[in-house]
Amino acid sequence: MSSLAEGFASMGIATLRYQFPYMERGSKRPDPPPLCHATVRAAVQAARERMPSMPLIAGGRSFGGRMTSQAQAIAPLANVRGLVFLGFPLHPAGKPGIERAQHLADIAIPMLFVQGTNDDLASLDLLQPIIGRLVPRATLHILQDADHSFHVPARSGRKDAQVREEAQQAVASWLQSLQ
Repeated sequence: MSSLAEGFASMGIATLRYQFPYMERGSKRPDPPPLCHATVRAAVQAARERMPSMPLIAGGRSFGGRMTSQAQAIAPLANVRGLVFLGFPLHPAGKPGIERAQHLADIAIPMLFVQGTNDDLASLDLLQPIIGRLVPRATLHILQDADHSFHVPARSGRKDAQVREEAQQAVASWLQSLQ
């Protein structure tokens, strides 16, 4: 995330990075969803306080994005204009399913999903129809050959840095479309 945040900063896009309490404790076991949702809400509030005049987009990478979307589905995040998911974890690795996406239908603001074609946590065969049902609120940007962490194999002919740059450009273009 630090390299993505640095790339966004170079494009004039401010980011606020934070950790869930379980991460701060060094635990591998995630906190219960209500605590994660409260953490998301606190981060959104902190961002609003630091940059009150900036348009606010929420989201995150993997688990953070899913917790943000759940929080938004339960009760809209104050002043948030859209959600960005960098590797939305649709299902556990090796256990394809769509249960983790059911709440997305309850989100009324624009959403951008940036996903790799080799993501073990989001089969595109399952994700694309979900996003298709959410159009025009949802947009999908596919990163060819990228895995859940946006790494690409050497045989792809691309470098991880190129994939990160593509992801950053996709987010920047999407943000422009919201204005």
